Amino acid sequence: MKTIVKIVAVAALLSPAVYAAANTAACAGCHGANFEKKALGKSKVVKDMTKDEIVKSLKGYKDGSYGGAMKGMMKGQVAKLSDADIEEIATKVGKK
Repeated sequence: MKTIVKIVAVAALLSPAVYAAANTAACAGCHGANFEKKALGKSKVVKDMTKDEIVKSLKGYKDGSYGGAMKGMMKGQVAKLSDADIEEIATKVGKK
């Protein structure tokens, strides 16, 4: 299982599409196409989170102040996202 997680993380980090604004395709691998899954059975269901909760979570992953079991992987996923990218993703995905 750890090997699969590492492979997914490395592949996602190497993909330039990961860093495009509001491109959530890389997220769907773990969170589901509609953000309906607990990523690897451990995360919150993102579609149930508000925009503000998503922004707080992604910024927290980025600066290392947020996260549990998947903190290390998510830090790598959001490392190159700008604050504007994070806001755009949260607007696209979060509950109103």
